Amino acid sequence: MAVRPVYQSQTDVPFFKAIDVNFQFFSGFSSSQKQKSIESLHKQYIESYPDHAVLEISSKSKVELGVALSAFNLNLRTPQQDCSVECAFQGSKVFEGGGPYVDLMDKTSREAKKDTRLRESGKLTAFQYFEQMFPLEPKDYFYNWLYGNALMQNQDLVREIIKFDSFTDIEFNPQKSINCQAKAAAVFVGLSKQHLLEEAFLSPEHFLKIVYGG
Repeated sequence: MAVRPVYQSQTDVPFFKAIDVNFQFFSGFSSSQKQKSIESLHKQYIESYPDHAVLEISSKSKVELGVALSAFNLNLRTPQQDCSVECAFQGSKVFEGGGPYVDLMDKTSREAKKDTRLRESGKLTAFQYFEQMFPLEPKDYFYNWLYGNALMQNQDLVREIIKFDSFTDIEFNPQKSINCQAKAAAVFVGLSKQHLLEEAFLSPEHFLKIVYGG
């Protein structure tokens, strides 16, 4: 057995709610094993929330939309080039000993995430997305803003994602990581329900004020 969060979209701050779900976890790195775990997680969740529509967002999702919404695949138009959300996120990290390593935006998502400089440059101190600086607090502020911006640029995906109200990422373990594409999706859908998308994504400052109250 294992415990993983399901992120429900909400209509008030912080626009999501994390529901911890106990489910049967299938060990192994193959896609088939991951998908068995996803099915088990969703089954347990739906038993408690039968009226909710849940979507797995990851490259292991059985649903094409869930794969397309993975940060590894979701495309973002930056001021200089197109890249995945993952590449933009990794390429915006600033460390005590270097960064941002903007060349990571030219890499594949897997190459960007595994770049050794991300682990050899000391403590993470901030994010710099071109000319815009982002602090480390709130902890998921930059990631959620970046993911949401990418969605705003992909309105075909927006029309599909708002059909769901609950999101999972089988690879995400809150005991080991902070940022989660499923949580970012839940926040985005919550903002959509309140008709706040345009206002929230006018600027990072608007997003911070609306989503985090600061």
